[in-house]
Amino acid sequence: MLIKVIKKFWYDESALSAVEYAIAGSLVAGGMVIAFTELGTETAEQISEICATVDSAGDCDGQ
Repeated sequence: MLIKVIKKFWYDESALSAVEYAIAGSLVAGGMVIAFTELGTETAEQISEICATVDSAGDCDGQ
């Protein structure tokens, strides 16, 4: 009986699928964090450049 349960557990791949999905999900989430961080940095740099260009027309110090 115990050997039958161990064999069933050993050949059960549903837990393996769950682990694969968890790893894939964490990779996607990590990629999104990196992408949004880079996007935020690029956006801040672009806004700073725009403010520097139009600084003579108004005050951009209160970002």
